[in-house]
Amino acid sequence: MNDLVLLTLLADAEPWFSEKVAIYFGSFGGAAIGVFGGILGAAAGMLAPKGKGRSFILNSMLGLGCLGIVFAVVGVVAVVMGQPYAIYYPFLLLGLLLTTVMFAVRPAIRQRYAEAEQRKVEAAALRRG
Repeated sequence: MNDLVLLTLLADAEPWFSEKVAIYFGSFGGAAIGVFGGILGAAAGMLAPKGKGRSFILNSMLGLGCLGIVFAVVGVVAVVMGQPYAIYYPFLLLGLLLTTVMFAVRPAIRQRYAEAEQRKVEAAALRRG
């Protein structure tokens, strides 16, 4: 009996918001994530070899990766609740992209910071003699 009630609730689910809002969310959200990700990547490429901005860069990547997980979970919930394609797709796509890119690139950036720190330690040892 409980399964029947659950299926009825899922089948009668109202869309969370209009298809137009979903399109705007996907397009503007994707553009914002792309721009911010590009700026973050460029900043990491310039600052990591110098050992600067470590906490900002790595924490921003972690934050965006976690935001991607939240988007993916919301997308899965939307699919389970029977939301239309236009609503769940942007959440799943943005979530998958954010999570994959940020968590895939973060270890390489962390390695660049470790290399910069090692160079600083070696330079200090050479100066001391």
